[in-house]
Order: sequence, then C-alpha cells, then structure tokens
Amino acid sequence: MSFRLHDTMTRRLVDVEPLQPGHVRIYTCGPTVWNRVHIGNFRTFVFEDVLRRWLDRTFDRVTHVMNLTDVDDRILNNAKAHGNTLDDETAPWIAAFHEDRETLGIRPAHHYPRATEYIDDMVALVERLEQRGAAYANDGSRYFRIAAFPRYGRLSGVRAGGLLAGASGRVDADSYEKGDARDFALWKAVAADEIGWETRLSRGHPGWHIECSAMSMRLLGESFDIHCGGVDNIFPHHENEIAQSEAATGKPFVRIWAHSEHLLIREEKMSKSLGNFMTVPELVAQGARPAALRFMLAASTHYRKQLSYSDDALAAATEAVERLVAFRDRVGELSTVDEADGDDEVLTAVRQARTGFEDSMNDDLNLPEAMGAVFAGVREVNRLLDSTAVSTQARRALEQMLADVDDVLGVFSLVDRERAASQLSDEERSLLERRAAAREARSWAESDGLRDELGRRGIEIDDTPNGQRWRRV
Repeated sequence: MSFRLHDTMTRRLVDVEPLQPGHVRIYTCGPTVWNRVHIGNFRTFVFEDVLRRWLDRTFDRVTHVMNLTDVDDRILNNAKAHGNTLDDETAPWIAAFHEDRETLGIRPAHHYPRATEYIDDMVALVERLEQRGAAYANDGSRYFRIAAFPRYGRLSGVRAGGLLAGASGRVDADSYEKGDARDFALWKAVAADEIGWETRLSRGHPGWHIECSAMSMRLLGESFDIHCGGVDNIFPHHENEIAQSEAATGKPFVRIWAHSEHLLIREEKMSKSLGNFMTVPELVAQGARPAALRFMLAASTHYRKQLSYSDDALAAATEAVERLVAFRDRVGELSTVDEADGDDEVLTAVRQARTGFEDSMNDDLNLPEAMGAVFAGVREVNRLLDSTAVSTQARRALEQMLADVDDVLGVFSLVDRERAASQLSDEERSLLERRAAAREARSWAESDGLRDELGRRGIEIDDTPNGQRWRRV
C-alpha cells in the first residue's frame, strides 16, 4: 500500500511520489519568534514531526526545512520598544522553541533558515516579480498584484474576482481578515531611524509571505514535494506564497499541501490574541508528562480534526502511554525458551498489529487508528503471555515491533528520560528491596507498610507477575 496524504489544494488523498525519485523535500512553517510558542502551535509541529518520521521510514532520503520568522511587525515593534537589535529580541524565543521542541521529542529539521539571513534572496524574488508585471512600487514599498495571477484562490477558495491591476486596496500588515483578498506587501519601505536593510529596492524589510517563498526555493528548489502548516496558514499566508512563487517562476510551487486543524480550549482556538494559551513548560510544571502531551497532540485525534484540550484528554493520553510502556517493560523482562508452543499465536498478533499500524499510517497518517491496531495487539499478546512461554525469536519480534511503532510515535525516549531524571536514592532502593523480601516471605503487613512509606516519598508501586515495578508520581 502506497503512502497517501490529503492535499488541501485538490481536497483529496494523493500518493506521495517525490519529484526527485526517492528524495522527499518538505517545508514546514515554523514559529514567529516574538514570544514563547504555545501548545496550539505545537499541535501542528507534532503533526509535522509524525509526518517527517513516517517519510524517514518510507523513503531513502528526506530533506526537511522549517523556517524561523525573525522579522515581522510584532518583532519589530518589540525590538524598538525594548531598545534591542533583532538578534537580541529573538534569541531567547528561538532558544525557548528548541527547548520545548526537545521536551516533546520533535526531531530537528535539517535546516532552520531565519528570515534575516535571506534578505538578498527576497530582494531578488521581488525583482523577478516586477519584471513579470506581478509586482509594483509605491513610495519605495513593493506590492504583489493579485489581478496579475488569475489562479489566485485555488488553495483557500478565497475569490479575487473584480480586482483591477494596481487599483485594489493594499495590505501592509502581516496578516489580515479571512476573505480580504487585496494586493499584499512584498517589501515595506521604512524611515532611516527604523529597523531595516539598505537594498536595491529601498531601505526596508520584507513582508511576511515573501520570506517563506524565498527560503523554501533556495533550500528545496522552485518546485518541491510537501508544504505543511496549520489551517490558519491556508489564507492568507500559503495562498500568497503560491501566488508570488508561481508568478515568479512559471512553475508549480508545491505538489502536496498538508494542514493540521486547531487545538481548542473551551471550544475556542488556542491563541495569544485570545489569551487562552498554555505553554509546554507551564503544563509540565503543573504535572503533565511530556510523553503524554506528545501522545495527546499526535495520536488522540486525526490531524485533520479539531482537538479539544482538557484534563480528561491529557489523563487518557497518560494512561495510553503507561499501558504501552508497561507492555514494553514486560516484553523486556520475559524469560524465553528455545521453542515455545505459543509462538505462532504471538507472532500472528505481532503481524496483525504491524500490518494495521502501517496500513493506517499510509492512509493519510492516521496515527489514532494505527495505535488502535497496536493496542489490540498488546491486549492479545498480554493475554497469551499470561499462560504461555515464548522463544527468543518471538520476544525479538515483539521488541522490534514496539521499536518500529515508537520510531513514529516517539514516546519511549521521553519516558526513559523522565525515569533517568527520577532515579531512586540509596534509601529508596533499600525500601524497595525490603518490600520485595517481605512479599517473598508473605509478610503482607510489612509489605503494605513499606508501600505506604514509598508512597509518601512519591513512589508508586505496581505488583506484576515479574515482580514489583515503581514509578515516581
């Protein structure tokens, strides 16, 4: 089964077939680094990470570019208010983004271009548009002429009919109202005392949309395979990217457009403008486990459906991660025999889980359905292990299946990191050893008392057929 992904442009599932055989080139819109990124943004970034991981498993080579927008109206205003250079203003937010990215186990992109590093490319792209009659000057600024691009609106459905060349209203802001299709700024002229660059166009700075076109085409080529973002990027940002890129090159810009839906809180989109956002460090400080946050964002709801954040949703994700980790721990502790009667049934369950996982992932990256197949396999194998031994071959098949699943899901390393950070003290380890000895001697009162003492220290005990397991809570 080939890998199919929903294309926003055509509104249908399409096969992912790289323009360069075996090499997928993907561009994902990264953060605008004017503040700390909230988990609504990270819903998109985690979706893109799952896509990246599945592409890594499916194709010989993947090149992933994620931009960092380090110049826009908010950043410029903040830098001026704080008396900072752009680098000083954005450095802490770039560092915070990477810290949160690592907390959630998101693989680094191959390139993180910053808009301020590609000013020459943006100027050259604006000049190409002027030469083709798709851009015009006004008081040193440059604007894209929407009426010169008849295909405007294919991605978003926003209609640009009736606009006259050079006569429509112009948009100088980096974002504007949905459906407000007007000529937009490619380059904004600024006064001598404002932050800007001296260029052939004028002293100024780029508009938001030109940044992604210039950086993606420099690093991935004028036509590439996949462009991702949240649904709020569809218009105006991605629509404008298409217009300016294709008007400049005369070539198709992107083969597949993939967008993730919003993360909601109390039935509203999570955003800084509404003041209803939460950040990764805030949630972790409140007790959320990074692995559970990642599972909730990645696997609780399909990426094209809205996801509602709640304590219940996070609790369900925590339980799912714990079930998966408990099964991994059980498999890792299995005693094996040379030959086992139960191997055939175990290996059949592994094959079914693996096939269900892969088929669901190939069907528009349906990770929730894929994990349903995995958990069905976990239940079946747990049932079998309660009454049968397995061979080394069967245990290795189980371990490999779990490793392959987590290569996409990405929670085991977060759990292991958490465990390493909460290692037992010598005294706590002694209490655990005394409790194990008490249970062996059937001294239940002593065992219960030691459980209570460990509980007061934040250590929760599970008694399993393979002995006691602990976790810090």
